[in-house]
Amino acid sequence: MELLGMYLDQHLLLRWLHIIAMAYWLGGEWGVFNAARNIANPALTLDERRRHMETAYRIDILPRTGIILLLPLGLHMGYNLGTQPLGGPWLVGMWIFVACWVGLALTAFFKRGTDLGILLTKTDEAIRYVVIPALFLTGVYSLITGGPFTAHWYAAKATIFSGLLVIGLILRYVMRDWVMAFRKLATEGSTPELENRLASLMAFSRKLAYFYWAGIITMAFLGTVKPF
Repeated sequence: MELLGMYLDQHLLLRWLHIIAMAYWLGGEWGVFNAARNIANPALTLDERRRHMETAYRIDILPRTGIILLLPLGLHMGYNLGTQPLGGPWLVGMWIFVACWVGLALTAFFKRGTDLGILLTKTDEAIRYVVIPALFLTGVYSLITGGPFTAHWYAAKATIFSGLLVIGLILRYVMRDWVMAFRKLATEGSTPELENRLASLMAFSRKLAYFYWAGIITMAFLGTVKPF
């Protein structure tokens, strides 16, 4: 009974943190979406547009951190529920790895707009190149064979999560392009080519955002309802 109580307390804590991470992810992306609307508005002064971009970046660090934390939280909860087999030292290693990853993302945020910040952002992106295919292949394999993610709802959630990480990675590229574009605006001034580039990036990111929100909502549904 004592062990059961320890499991329930730990699992409830993980679930609470998971809900918070999901809430910041969904709500934060909506905040970034709205704050970024005026970045591509050529009628505004450069300083005004830069303030909107700064607001978008400050909001974005919350969903960006939440996304990273969802990985160990989901895997840890999955182990507790018996839907994935890797626990013990593997989970400890995963938490250490993610702590370093969060530290890297936060440092990139504080150094944003600098060469170091761009380098750290690229490193953050490189980590996703490994995490995304690993999650996707494991999720799809589990949906087909029943393992190692033994519950289909859990495997489907992992597969969708990998797809959302792809969208998030693309949006990271967009935000990095904003930084580069604003550097050119500051040094060269506004040009039709540069304004068209910003406008096309904004239009593209808006379309992706709708798929992003739908995927996040679907993930929340699968984790809550566990329909299959």
